[in-house]
Amino acid sequence: MANIHDIAKASGYSVSTVSRVINHRKYVTDEVRQRVEQVMRDLDYVPNAVARDLSTGKTHNIGVVLPHSQHPYFTQITNGVMEAAFAAGYRVVLLPSKYDERVERHYLEQLRQRAFDAVIFTSRGVPLSELARDDAHTKMGRIVCCEDPGDLPLSAAFTERNSTYETAFEWIKAHGYKKVGMLLSREYALSATSQAMIEAYKDVFHELPRPELVRTSVVNNQDGYDSAQYYIDHDLRPDFIFGNGDDIVANARQCYLDRGLAVPGLMGQEHQLSSTFLHIPTIDHHFNEVGRRAFELAVSDHVAQRPVASTFIDIDE
Repeated sequence: MANIHDIAKASGYSVSTVSRVINHRKYVTDEVRQRVEQVMRDLDYVPNAVARDLSTGKTHNIGVVLPHSQHPYFTQITNGVMEAAFAAGYRVVLLPSKYDERVERHYLEQLRQRAFDAVIFTSRGVPLSELARDDAHTKMGRIVCCEDPGDLPLSAAFTERNSTYETAFEWIKAHGYKKVGMLLSREYALSATSQAMIEAYKDVFHELPRPELVRTSVVNNQDGYDSAQYYIDHDLRPDFIFGNGDDIVANARQCYLDRGLAVPGLMGQEHQLSSTFLHIPTIDHHFNEVGRRAFELAVSDHVAQRPVASTFIDIDE
């Protein structure tokens, strides 16, 4: 198999000149470039992609840490990252984590070893403070999170949702609902989203939501159905269900219909087709745009925060 020295010998140029041609560097005339490329074709030479990436200091790989893919939050952000990465000539490597800190630290170690140019955390188990510290010291690539890092010096693309959640709960209150069930992905202490929803509820209703009506570990459509079954089995009777996805609350609705019961008021999130078909209010967090901005930060040399405003979609309008 031919190597770079064989190309240099056959073309009559130095190894450094051949290297510049292979790595598409400047300071090579068109005539020299054409001659070297012809010899490469004649000798059926294929450059080693790994070695070439190391020589340029870039892998053109972006790692995306993904706890799971069952909720549209993760799929929409990932789609946004992939669209932007493809347009820029980058590859996206999905890194499943299940919120396991040990696994996430392994991915950070791979970043230090230059397996990726950057790592985007769609969500995480590792503390934000640790990510900010690693980003400051790794010098090997950018770390980007998809939540508001506050005062931490960490690149972040995220949706601004607090005021939108307040608008949503004000809508619920204005329509006379008082006993609100909430379907959340993670517990309050672990999730910025859960914290934002519960704090918004408290600001509007001036009390905390009833603990028995707050369901966690709701990540897919079946979980929505099971949550409604839980309310029914325990005779909790919420008059409204605010879920963490349109399809999730659509399945909660189906559970009530399957049992011949009146369906409570419903509100979803992520602006999926089911909210349009069922004519229920929802929130569009524009996660595709969050993903695109996360990619832009991942290939940037500067630490920055890029918030995206979410939108409450009112069925009364």
